[in-house]
Amino acid sequence: MVEQVTLYRAPTAAADADAIADWVAGRVDAEVDVRDRFLSQYADDDLPEELADGRVLDPYDRETGNTMLGIVRYEERAIENPERAGGVIYDGLELQRLLHRRLPDAARSLDHLHVVLLDRVVGTWGDHDGRWHKRVNVLGHPAIVSVPGLYEAPAKPEQYYKEQQKHALLTGDSPPREVLENEVEGDFLVEDDPRTTDALKGYVLQAYHYLETGEAFCDEASCRLHNPHRQPGVVEAQLRAPDFCPRHAERYR
Repeated sequence: MVEQVTLYRAPTAAADADAIADWVAGRVDAEVDVRDRFLSQYADDDLPEELADGRVLDPYDRETGNTMLGIVRYEERAIENPERAGGVIYDGLELQRLLHRRLPDAARSLDHLHVVLLDRVVGTWGDHDGRWHKRVNVLGHPAIVSVPGLYEAPAKPEQYYKEQQKHALLTGDSPPREVLENEVEGDFLVEDDPRTTDALKGYVLQAYHYLETGEAFCDEASCRLHNPHRQPGVVEAQLRAPDFCPRHAERYR
């Protein structure tokens, strides 16, 4: 049984860890606390090279890693200055392993769930189609919740990408959120979306639910424990009533 949940902040991301923790604490029978950024607390001399070794280099190549000196130096700078990180996908399972190794021995028990809010994009390899897939979260111990993954992993409406390309050709820049919302039908989240914190609450609860019950996700599209592959599904599951399907509403009030 999970007795304690520790949530780690992602200071460069539009995610309020304290608000997420308060929401989760009202629904689980565990103590919930918030700590500062995981990589700031537990980084060591080996971490930059291990991060470089976990980089996805090609969306269709299972092999990862580039430990050339310049890449390792980039990872060193990104640990020190997280606002400089970006544009890289990491093997989520490998990242989970290297974060687990850095947990203090006393904190590794399965009754203490660690959830790392991360300002980096993570992915998992799909054996069924031979390519990497971006993910919002990687369940396990510790669990990873990727804030940029919330915007990038679930697919947006096709028209979104067309409007984005059109705007980029004309201006050389990404269009403002308001422009895309006006031009594209359907609801979706974009970088630094003000709904980020609310949307991530369910993904953090999924980490607790998995460690507590062994159940990964809920099949009901209207439940916060659902894991949709498209942005409109994220909006339905995380931002619209009801919060839970009847089965999980009974458990999580």
